[in-house]
Amino acid sequence: MSNLQEASDLENNISISARRFEESPFIERTDCPEMIRGVYAGRYFPIFIGEDYLDKYWCLRQKALIFDVPEKPVEISGPDAVPFLEKVFARKVATMTEERGYYAIACTPHGGVFMDGVMFRMGENRFWYVQADGPFETWLLAHSGGFDVTISDPHSRVLQIQGPASFDIMNAASGGAIDETMKYFRSGFFELGGQRLYVSRTGFTNELGFEVYTDGANTDHIALWDHLMACGEPHGMEFSSTRALTIRRIEGGILGNGTDLTPDMTPFEAGLAPFINMGKGDFIGRDALVGKDTRSCLFGLTCATETPTAGSVVLDGDAEVGHITAGIPSPTLGLGVGYVHFKAPGDWVGRTLSMRLPDGSVHEGEIVQPPFFDQEKNIVRGVDRSIPERPAT
Repeated sequence: MSNLQEASDLENNISISARRFEESPFIERTDCPEMIRGVYAGRYFPIFIGEDYLDKYWCLRQKALIFDVPEKPVEISGPDAVPFLEKVFARKVATMTEERGYYAIACTPHGGVFMDGVMFRMGENRFWYVQADGPFETWLLAHSGGFDVTISDPHSRVLQIQGPASFDIMNAASGGAIDETMKYFRSGFFELGGQRLYVSRTGFTNELGFEVYTDGANTDHIALWDHLMACGEPHGMEFSSTRALTIRRIEGGILGNGTDLTPDMTPFEAGLAPFINMGKGDFIGRDALVGKDTRSCLFGLTCATETPTAGSVVLDGDAEVGHITAGIPSPTLGLGVGYVHFKAPGDWVGRTLSMRLPDGSVHEGEIVQPPFFDQEKNIVRGVDRSIPERPAT
């Protein structure tokens, strides 16, 4: 199931029973007549709130945005938590330290990408895995036989505060406890407006940023929202739908599960070989990955004349060699950019190929290695703290 968020999705909507999915606990503060919602991990989230997406994008790049995102934490705890997670995930878990986050992939028995997300070690035998879209809690339960573990839903909703002002905002929100000593992919419990909550220095934009995880019914969500907005107001923080986030995540080389990553792709094809530890011992899908080509088939495409859209065909001469998984207009580059999944690995980077859109039009595009800018990821790591200028229109 794809989770596309392209411009056409704003006019491709249906009515659906509101009871079918989980409402956001922040809806009292975020709802508006223009809101269009998506569904992800069984949760509603705003993909449009009537905003000018360019204004929100540049607020993200120059100040900060707060996003109500639907990623879903799942808790795995118990005496066998570590060996169980070693079985399920392709990355070594035993060596994780507390207050550390890992990007981790779960494979299918056939070696495809089933789920990706971020794992946190919250105690010796207590972990949270913040999953992308899909029935991952059921998957964990199905593979937990023989392990003394508990799989549970902490009913945590996630807020992302992203952008160059995010450090100052979170410093204020935590009464100074969150400061420059908190490194990328580190996490911990902090007091935010009198509520003890888990916070990680992560996000889905490749901008400097943080994620705040609520504690189910123990959290006063409205009080939390008001506290964060009050701390963010002096720094120009605004609330946004996820459209600006989607644009920035594609620019930043972040892949979307179910859209750019699918179960018929190995993690190697997706360029994720560094996150697959073939030497750690057995895990689901390992046998199927033995001997597989570890070269990537997923790259970026830039186009000066049109925005790549999902389903567009990439051509080398007359031969169909790949397809676009997702695309957006890049405000920073002034180009259309997207991911292209090639049918086979090869020396694609640097080549000029053709892209045939669903409307039949054909445009030339350059194949590049994502991310589309900031290759060293100095922005998200906090090394580059410069504020980009918005191009004149």
